[in-house]
Amino acid sequence: MAYITITPKDRPLTITAGGTRLGETRNALELKEGSYPPALYIPRADIDMGLLEKTSRQTTCPHKGLCSYYSIKTTEGLMENAVWSYEAPVPGIEAIAGHLAFYPDKVSFS
Repeated sequence: MAYITITPKDRPLTITAGGTRLGETRNALELKEGSYPPALYIPRADIDMGLLEKTSRQTTCPHKGLCSYYSIKTTEGLMENAVWSYEAPVPGIEAIAGHLAFYPDKVSFS
């Protein structure tokens, strides 16, 4: 198994995409996996889920499980498959259940 750490990030974050505010949180989790850049996982409760649209895309990670994807609806248009989620992560990674991760080239965190 890849070396994975999950750390709470207790600082306020506002998430925006294409000029559209998606939400804000103080409950983000930072997931580090091997040599990959860290990914922030944001609780669904802190995101306006009305701005997300689930897509048919799915992938599987041997270290985290089945991954689902969402597109973001913004005033500038649809950002396809810009969000991912492990809705039923494998044992040991359960902390990211109920969270969403965003491609950093699609959103900004401030």
